[in-house]
Parts: sequence; structure tokens; C-alpha cells
Amino acid sequence: MARFAAAREWGQYHTPKNLAAALSVEASELLEIFQWLTPEQAAAVMDDPDSAFRVRDEVADVLAYTLQLCEVLGIDALEALAAKIDRNERRFPAGPYPLDR
Repeated sequence: MARFAAAREWGQYHTPKNLAAALSVEASELLEIFQWLTPEQAAAVMDDPDSAFRVRDEVADVLAYTLQLCEVLGIDALEALAAKIDRNERRFPAGPYPLDR
């Protein structure tokens, strides 16, 4: 992603604020696909080729902006994810989980 953006001289626009805003917009476009679907329709969204294409396209946009933001901020995305999973494992231990929690 960094090479792609650099080849187009987009670095001047790829500030943390702009990338975070773009990420939010793309996540909203992904959400829009599911906005008025029932849970059953949402679960079957990948069964329709047109819907599946739209979902994959928006997921790719979300991932691209996430990776670009990580690049600009110097975040190792996989390291950050592993650390978050470790924290969540301590916060939410596996096993029976009370529904009222």
C-alpha cells in the first residue's frame, strides 16, 4: 500500500486524520450494505454475486486504509492485534460466560 500511494504522490494527503476519516467512511460503506437486512439476509449476503462483490470491495477498502494508517503511524498491525487479543483473553477468559455480564 505504501508503494502504491507513493507512486501516485498521495503521501501529502495521507495524514493520520485523513486516513482515519477515510477508514470511517469506508467502514460506513460496508455497514450500508447490511443496513436494512434481516439477520437471515445478512448471513446470506455472500450468496449473491453482486452483494458478495460489494462486501469484498468494501472490506478491501477498510483493510487498505487501516494498513495505510498503520504505515503512517509506525504501527505493526499484527503486533497490535496480538497485543489486543492477549488483553482480551485476560479480560474475557474462556469458559462459561454469564449472560448478565
